[in-house]
Amino acid sequence: MDPAVEGTLVLIAKSIVIFAVFLQLVPLILLGERKIIGRFQSRIGPNRVGPYGAMQPIADVLKLLSKEAFTPATAVPWMMAIAPVISVATAVATMAIIPFGPYDVWGGGFGLYGIDVSIGLLYFFAFGSLAFYGLMLGGWSSGSKYSFLGSMRAAAQLISYEVALGLSLLGVAMTAGSLSLVDIVESQDGIWYVIPQFVGFCIFLVAGFAETARAPFDLPEGDAEIVGGYNTEFGGMRFGSFFMAEYMEILIISAIASACFLGGWHGPGPEALAPLWMLLKIVLGAIFFIWVRASFPRLRYDQLMSFGWKILLPLATLNVLVTAIVLVAT
Repeated sequence: MDPAVEGTLVLIAKSIVIFAVFLQLVPLILLGERKIIGRFQSRIGPNRVGPYGAMQPIADVLKLLSKEAFTPATAVPWMMAIAPVISVATAVATMAIIPFGPYDVWGGGFGLYGIDVSIGLLYFFAFGSLAFYGLMLGGWSSGSKYSFLGSMRAAAQLISYEVALGLSLLGVAMTAGSLSLVDIVESQDGIWYVIPQFVGFCIFLVAGFAETARAPFDLPEGDAEIVGGYNTEFGGMRFGSFFMAEYMEILIISAIASACFLGGWHGPGPEALAPLWMLLKIVLGAIFFIWVRASFPRLRYDQLMSFGWKILLPLATLNVLVTAIVLVAT
């Protein structure tokens, strides 16, 4: 059976399974972050709710659900309601192209991915670009200057680092000869692209931190300047939805890095273990995000923009030129 003609029921079932897996990973990563950062800072971390604090994420969700979704008098209510929905929806839509294994690896005539589109990397960038509308709407519709300044910071940061992020993956697409994530992973059965594209991998990681607004690039918020930034006026589960989207994006960036640079589902042992290798690489990527957060202070805003435009962008452009020259020469 051709992978391109999978049945509708198969696609629906895969969508539910992929969403359920990622939805379960989010609270695990949240708990892991608290535990790991606690160790970094010589603290215990959550240990009261459930065994070893394992029920803490559920307690957090219940607390947020019980809070009032307050709307300031100067706000635009329907825009405040839709902003977190956009952030979550774009993150969920991007999960569809994450490949966890090759076609028919477990039998049954289906691939371990939501969809295999020929423009997989462009699909990733398209929904990544749409995500910033959630932050912009959230900040602007709140009717608060703090929120508006935070959303403007977020917009400038995302737009600036998206360019370098795209160029870092362009070398991978040129090497693999395809934009499909499934094709890119399959082309790494001999050598992972982290070796020939090591510079691109480093650029992707740095730009990925900026795209997810994680430390040391968490400039859309600042306690001494703009309080919480674009989500200052949000409460309850609306506030929680923004952070759920943030952790989903961490997993997505880790998954794209795994698929494009770290061999995706390739690993020792039989091919049936492909999803486990992919999941392991995603989790290790998320742990790296946590490690960096615990290790580096926040940059100043001028340092953030200067680094993106004056260092990261020229380096990414040079990497693409070198890759093109090497491919043509060989």
